Amino acid sequence: LPVLSQFFPSSLPLPSQFSPVLSHFPPSSLPRFHLSLERLQDVSARLKKDLVRGLGKHSHQRAPVKMLPTFVRATPDGTENGDFLALDLGGTNFRVLHVRVVEEEQRVLKMDSQICAIPQEMMLGPGEELFNHIAACLGDFLVSRGLKGQTLPLGFTFSFPCEQKEIDKSILIRWTKGFRCSGVEGQDVVKLLREAIHRRRDYDIGSVAMVNDTVGTMMSCGYRDRSCEIGMIIGTGTNACYMEEMRNVKRVEGEDGRMCVNTEWGGFGDDGSLKDIQTEFDVMVDQMSINTGVHTFEKMISGMYLGEIVRLLLVKLTEDKLLFDGQTSETLLTPGKFETKFISEIEDGLENAQNILTELGLKWDDVDSRVVRLCCDTVSSRSARLCAAALATVVNRIRTNRNVDRLKTTVGVDGTVYRKHPNFSEELQATVRLLAPKCDITFLVSEDGSGKGAAMVTAVAQRLALQSRLLEDSDACVCTKNSGRGVKP
Repeated sequence: LPVLSQFFPSSLPLPSQFSPVLSHFPPSSLPRFHLSLERLQDVSARLKKDLVRGLGKHSHQRAPVKMLPTFVRATPDGTENGDFLALDLGGTNFRVLHVRVVEEEQRVLKMDSQICAIPQEMMLGPGEELFNHIAACLGDFLVSRGLKGQTLPLGFTFSFPCEQKEIDKSILIRWTKGFRCSGVEGQDVVKLLREAIHRRRDYDIGSVAMVNDTVGTMMSCGYRDRSCEIGMIIGTGTNACYMEEMRNVKRVEGEDGRMCVNTEWGGFGDDGSLKDIQTEFDVMVDQMSINTGVHTFEKMISGMYLGEIVRLLLVKLTEDKLLFDGQTSETLLTPGKFETKFISEIEDGLENAQNILTELGLKWDDVDSRVVRLCCDTVSSRSARLCAAALATVVNRIRTNRNVDRLKTTVGVDGTVYRKHPNFSEELQATVRLLAPKCDITFLVSEDGSGKGAAMVTAVAQRLALQSRLLEDSDACVCTKNSGRGVKP
């Protein structure tokens, strides 16, 4: 009983369905997973300092939160138009899309798409093989959709930590999400893609805009809601981006306007700053991962890891004879077998919990199933509240940057954890309101940010480039006229 009581604090309000659990396992005041509002404010204050470090010209290298410039200098204004290709690589599947932006209808249309699987061995093999596969998939798509022969602009959503040098030049910092292809880290992924396409010699692409999935999420929502200046992903991984004042982006020349910054907040805590809120299960998940010591924050809250945290918690409770009469199963003892989707399903209904426990080869009773549901609720609740603390840091920073009493803004959101968990979005939003009381935040679920959003980034980049050329042409005309009158150009 003392072991179980450490996990569930008396300060954590519990739904009525858990009352039978509490009668068997009375909670104590020693929380492991529950984070009070004061603790969340402290986490937010730590992240606030890390955002500043990441933006600094000299402090950036040592900063765990990288705050990467994206070279996306504006959100949509409604005048974007045309046909675009989009590539989306961020997990075990890779997508190719044809997207049409129709100015007259103010719509972004997905004309067609195709999904290509990425075999496990390819995720761990030579980088050249991966990019050859991407180029082949894109080539097949162009042929099957009658687009071969057209040279279309392309938005490339590459959902891994990259340092962007220009809109079309992006250096992979490190692989995440189970990828470990050799010869790619430290390289320009746009260049690798172009080289793979050129090796085929049967098609070409136009200008390329490199897009992080969070930026694509923000931009796809920004076409529908012009006040959307934040993108957030809570899925396999987690990340956020937002429009920062150029004067604060110290690693890029220029003081005027704004630029979208990719926070890479999944690395928050990589310097040890979150050790005091990590549980023994977080530490175990990190130690078993392929990137130990990296992406500390992400490992506490994202879909790739939540199921494993719950699995380890259940194993511990079973070993201490507090679940399943102390009898575990081979399946429960196998890493990765308790999938994150089980958390959503279990919290959605007790019958789901019982079916899943049976699938896992466990002999359960009614109290067991309720304890498991409580474990899932506790872990997912912590995830939502930590996400809320991070988002509150961003919106509070934007409000301070703009020197306004109240900030009205929209967050474009995507990711399976946010979309599919029955309580996650509600808890996140409620917690953000408490942590950022002077910000009025609208949440808008993205419609294919990594596809339509990538096309929108390309469309905005084209618009800005055209405006720049028009300004240059206008300046040249003024100079010619002036020189014709004998005025010094």
